[in-house]
Amino acid sequence: MDNSTQDSHLRSENSVTYESPYPIYAMAFSPSHPHRLALGSFIEEYTNRVHILSFHPETLSLSPHPSLSFDHPYPPTKLMFHPRKPSPSSSSDLLATSGDYLRLWDVRENSVEPLSLFNNSKTSEFCAPLTSFDWNDIDHNRIGTSSIDTTCTIWDIERTVVETQLIAHDKEVYDIAWGEARVFASVSADGSVRIFDLRDKEHSTIIYESPHPDTPLLRLAWNKQDLRYMATILMDSNKVVILDIRSPTTPVAELERHRGSVNAIAWAPHSSTHICSAGDDTQALIWELPTLAAPTGIDPMCMYSAGCEINQLQWSAAQPDWIAIAFANKVQLLKV
Repeated sequence: MDNSTQDSHLRSENSVTYESPYPIYAMAFSPSHPHRLALGSFIEEYTNRVHILSFHPETLSLSPHPSLSFDHPYPPTKLMFHPRKPSPSSSSDLLATSGDYLRLWDVRENSVEPLSLFNNSKTSEFCAPLTSFDWNDIDHNRIGTSSIDTTCTIWDIERTVVETQLIAHDKEVYDIAWGEARVFASVSADGSVRIFDLRDKEHSTIIYESPHPDTPLLRLAWNKQDLRYMATILMDSNKVVILDIRSPTTPVAELERHRGSVNAIAWAPHSSTHICSAGDDTQALIWELPTLAAPTGIDPMCMYSAGCEINQLQWSAAQPDWIAIAFANKVQLLKV
């Protein structure tokens, strides 16, 4: 990753574009099938779609698999493949989705089969929509979900039972991220970032609160290369807030070069000091945080301009040279 030129532009000839029949929101790269990308439609009706694409780096193209496209109830709020590493012995892949419920799907060579639906609702008539989830990359049997009903639920996906459910916040929980096998964090409409340890479910640690009361925090990204750091974004804000869990309440950095609201953030999967952000200003910005100790005045090391507001981004763990962004009905892969 060349950082010799500040504010350098990612070149369009190093990008790949796929145009979907539908607006796109959720996206996921597969760790075990490095050239596989899942997309979720965002249609304001019950029936939505999930598509599986193949990426061909040698021809810089993306191709859909019609046999691996399937209906999904409501727009999926998140997609995530099983976090296992590639295995030559396995051609199938597990995909998790969230919306009305958490669901698991078996992605095979030429078909996708529903495996499990995880429902903890005590009444059959209503379920609180899930805003997000995270698959534990240490204990692959755990998925944590966040919901508008103020709870976080930890599922044992092998036994399809709830391991624990916590009232995590005072208002809707918008995102959840694992840090360790038994430690996760969440963000909420109540404006707080809280860390929970499953070994002590009665307590949580608030490590950040919005500077303006009741400004919701929308997304949370835990730095998997250095678990001391995480990032969050505020509603209708152009800032990315970088937190050090050893120093609660005060951000170690605030990245403020977006000219519109930030919608998505992703740490580099191969570097502890790089993070990407994207937002309503049509910009995807890559930042280098050399010391993670400079509170203001940090400029992005490179940028990319999309055709319109960017709603989502993912940084491929299997191919860390590639970042995916979603805007309108398009997905672009950017080489960094």
